[in-house]
Amino acid sequence: MKVRKALLENFGIEIGGGLGDLAGKIWRVGLMGHASCARNVFVFLSALETVLKAEGVKVQSGAPVAAGKVYGI
Repeated sequence: MKVRKALLENFGIEIGGGLGDLAGKIWRVGLMGHASCARNVFVFLSALETVLKAEGVKVQSGAPVAAGKVYGI
């Protein structure tokens, strides 16, 4: 919950929690269709990396760079 709250409060990004058997085990990220543009993906990945690191999670940096390869940037 801390990660979801931090994403919302610090970056204005809202992600959903898991439902049913997956409640408390996964997050649901709505980057589909029009929302899956490169800008939104980069913003989300950068924000998530920042929040996870702030929570003390060891995160391998570079997700935005990897996303750039997908988008040909």
